[in-house]
Amino acid sequence: MTISPCRSSFFIDYQDLHQLLLAIQKKCYENNSQQIFSISLNIDLIEPLIVLDKFAEVNVLNFYFENRSNGEAIAAIDSIAKLEISGKDRFTKAEHFIKDCLKNVINFGDIHQPFAGTHFFCSFSFFDQLHQVGYPFPPATIFLPKLQVAVKNDCCTLVINTIIDSSVNIQNIIQDIKTKIKIIQSLRNGSINIEFDSNKLFNINIENSDRYKYSVLSVLKKIQIKQLKKIVLADTLDVKASKPFNLIKSLNNLREFYPNCYVFSTSNGQGQNFIGASPERLISIHQQQLITDALAGSAPRGKTSTEDAVNADKLINSIKEKHEHKLVLDFITQHLSQLGLFPQVLAPRLRQLSNIQHLWTPITAVVPSNIHPLKIVSKLHPTPAVAGADRDIACAEIRRYESFERGLYAAPLGWVDAEGNCEFIVGIRSALIDSDRARLYAGAGIVAGSDPDKEFAEVQLKLQALLKALV
Repeated sequence: MTISPCRSSFFIDYQDLHQLLLAIQKKCYENNSQQIFSISLNIDLIEPLIVLDKFAEVNVLNFYFENRSNGEAIAAIDSIAKLEISGKDRFTKAEHFIKDCLKNVINFGDIHQPFAGTHFFCSFSFFDQLHQVGYPFPPATIFLPKLQVAVKNDCCTLVINTIIDSSVNIQNIIQDIKTKIKIIQSLRNGSINIEFDSNKLFNINIENSDRYKYSVLSVLKKIQIKQLKKIVLADTLDVKASKPFNLIKSLNNLREFYPNCYVFSTSNGQGQNFIGASPERLISIHQQQLITDALAGSAPRGKTSTEDAVNADKLINSIKEKHEHKLVLDFITQHLSQLGLFPQVLAPRLRQLSNIQHLWTPITAVVPSNIHPLKIVSKLHPTPAVAGADRDIACAEIRRYESFERGLYAAPLGWVDAEGNCEFIVGIRSALIDSDRARLYAGAGIVAGSDPDKEFAEVQLKLQALLKALV
């Protein structure tokens, strides 16, 4: 990978750029090859959600990722390179695809800005194969976007990626870069302008609650005879609106309601979006420093500060909730150790969201440069927080008890860059949006001592909180 410095963070000498692109094209002609040209610019502060609203189209891939508490947001639109696959080796194939693309990248501009350079956006389904016909996302999608705008602590970076080969018109490429920069700069004083729609009517299909409770009772018997230690059973809520859902409005609502969560959206380029506000990070790696979360064991928030404190105290001292949490903590530390890492367990704490609170233990490790982030994702997914323990048995039972396709629900979503930095979350508290229809997903961990009525109530609490944000 070669780097060509830009003369300043925002000013582009287009004559220099033209000469560089001609030189790249000449090399492509001589080698009968193609190159990925990536230009990174520090630009005036623009909200990535506005960029998504401006550029996202039904027939192209896009990805949105925001963590307000970290001061980060990123929008990635359209693809110049894409891989869609299924099967047990999907993480390995994804890693090879990324590495092959990176061999052909030529960087131009300020690549030392946050989120500069090439970033690959990834969505993996919960299971490596789909079992129901018609689910709109493949088991793995990895793409390098044409356009990316990201914010980190009020620093805004624009990345434009394009393919150079012997046949492209260099002048057209430069004109396209100029046009994109001009449009994006015109958005810098923009704001999210979403009118309140009080006329949207909804039909809500709630599955028979007895079915979920029966499933909980059934798996509790298997836990009692030690066939498994824990299983996460999910449920869905199907909603039909009188008008199509507004993606930008829903994402804006999610980030307003859940400022401590990862707000996300990924599209399939065919009109469907998978969106949500996840409290659960799978892994984050920055300059070889990994952090992951054991997040399991939950209780509702209280309506008063006194009730809230009582609920928190019950959660912290609950044998059942602490057991569920320890299963996740042990799983993560063991699997990181199997990769040759040395996980460090930080002090346990509470993760308090607007409607629910969780037992939370952060875990850190140093990642050697020879271990690709997707190797770690592959090793950790799915954790007992979203599957159960023992994992293989729990996953087989999930297939038996859940009548719907999990798809991207409770699965890894995120990005990885050329330096091995990454951020992956677990796609929980999520919904599949298709025009005027939405399917909402939520689950609960079932362990010894679980109560079917309480577990059903927890799932409904999560579903209703998500529904409120969407509408």
